[in-house]
Amino acid sequence: MSRSVRFHEFGGPEVLKIEDVVVPEPGPKEVRLRIRAIGLNRGEVLMRSGKSATKATLPAQLGVEAAGVIEAFGSDVDGLAVGERVAVIPGDLGRGYYGEVALAPARTLVKIPPNQSWQDAAATWMAFGTAWAGLIDIARLSTGRTVLITAASSSAGLAAIQTARKVGANPVALTRTSTKATALLEAGAAHVIATEEQDLVTEVARLTGGKGAEVVFDAVGGPTFEKLAEATAIGGLLIAYGRFSPDVTPLPLAKVLWKDLTIRGFVLPTAVALDDKLAALKQFIGEGLASGALRPIIAKTFPFDEIVAAHRYLETGAQFGKVVVTV
Repeated sequence: MSRSVRFHEFGGPEVLKIEDVVVPEPGPKEVRLRIRAIGLNRGEVLMRSGKSATKATLPAQLGVEAAGVIEAFGSDVDGLAVGERVAVIPGDLGRGYYGEVALAPARTLVKIPPNQSWQDAAATWMAFGTAWAGLIDIARLSTGRTVLITAASSSAGLAAIQTARKVGANPVALTRTSTKATALLEAGAAHVIATEEQDLVTEVARLTGGKGAEVVFDAVGGPTFEKLAEATAIGGLLIAYGRFSPDVTPLPLAKVLWKDLTIRGFVLPTAVALDDKLAALKQFIGEGLASGALRPIIAKTFPFDEIVAAHRYLETGAQFGKVVVTV
């Protein structure tokens, strides 16, 4: 038996319950992990509350990102050994890593560097994988280009800032108020725009000599999307990878037409479903971790028994970086 977090109804953090569950033996291409740390993600709040695009089948278990020790593996698994420290690259939303033990597809595992902690390992692959998929694989971001990054103090936003810096681009962090401006600059942002205190379109025009940003990396959606389109350069690309805003996201059709804009959405599991993209993601992030160009930023760590408190904190949106649970 293993202690795992499940929920039997949709609702607030209090619906999360720690229960004893049976974890089966791994299948041919699976690994059984003894979980040491779990990375929390905003999509799990939507799933738990019943507001995700696809509702979970109850009772359900959350979790797409974790780090742990290999306890056993299936007959078709190569290159991994019992006792190795590994992290999970989010590639299967139905797995559920909120627990002491879990099964994981072997292809989504990556060995943890000797100098990386469990917490950092659990905070790495969703954030930097999302940044890689959007900015490198889709946008082909390169030296000198400007990228607007919404929800910049989130784990994915901070990973996007570092990813842009790694390839010589100019990351402009968007945040609601100036409270986190200094921390965002210290994290690598070239500029910070406080969208509730400054005019977004005017500031982007000033920073880009009137041209606008070549790329937008948006986790929020909602009414601000129209301003993002206005701040985008002719022929620019707007990438949507989240919907933090509860409001409807308008399609600024006139700007899309007259400015020859491209709007593109994605989710990380779709990208890592392809072996060549998964290999490229592992290489890019692995090199960045080794060189120090990429490093996860953790906002707060909670023990496993405080999963409800961890979700409450995650919902505040006040964090700067990743929320991690240790097991």
